[in-house]
Amino acid sequence: MGMSAQLATRWPDGARAALALTFDFDAEEVWIADDPANARRPGVLSQGVYGAKVAVPLILDLLARHEVAATFFVPGRVAEHYPTRVKEIVAAGHELAHHGYTHTAPTKLSREEEEEELRRGRKVLEGFCVEIAGYRSPAWEFSASTLDLLAAHGFRYSSNLMDDIRPYTHPVGLVELPVQWLLDDAAHFWFSLADWNRKISLPREVREMWLEELGAIADLGGVGVLTMHPQIIGRPSRLKLLEDVIRWAKERGDIWIARCAEIADHARTEECA
Repeated sequence: MGMSAQLATRWPDGARAALALTFDFDAEEVWIADDPANARRPGVLSQGVYGAKVAVPLILDLLARHEVAATFFVPGRVAEHYPTRVKEIVAAGHELAHHGYTHTAPTKLSREEEEEELRRGRKVLEGFCVEIAGYRSPAWEFSASTLDLLAAHGFRYSSNLMDDIRPYTHPVGLVELPVQWLLDDAAHFWFSLADWNRKISLPREVREMWLEELGAIADLGGVGVLTMHPQIIGRPSRLKLLEDVIRWAKERGDIWIARCAEIADHARTEECA
């Protein structure tokens, strides 16, 4: 991928750090992409249905009550299947960003197939929102072509890699907003039938981990990117966890909570200053 340039971390209004609340609104697509036979398994798919049916409205209500804006990464096929939910996300002032068309990892596709996923997904999302600035790949995976394709198609930022705690620029010009499994709800709450020994964490355990990590990132002037999934974080007890994180960030007083595009654009402006 070549060398990258780290961006300055002077944040707006004297803030010490930035926080992005991001939601991968996968609905049923994450299970269908994993195994196409799941399309005929309503019990499996009901996990994703919960995300669209129950969780997204609850999340939107929580964000509205606390007057914070978030970024929703949405596969094109999810937007086609749940247009009302996507319209609600946009109407509430949140950012809509690209998450593939079928939630298929780029590493499973040829360059031509990957580009078609980008085109199809973007065309669908642009039916809801004029500007689609950001991209998060399904499973955070990149192929050898991903960055070049993103640049060629005019994306301004990526939020996929785990190699920093501050925004930086790729050689192709995209800003990277780094992620981490520690700050992903799936790493702590996902239940897998393939491994019945995997423990589902308690919200209080994840609360402690998230607040300690976000606090340490903030002390270093970085950006904390929380990666969440409606079907996971949208369970009632976990929504209280999310609310606690938002309250903590606001009470701390030195953290800028913003959409990913705003954070990426600010970081790019700082680099040019």
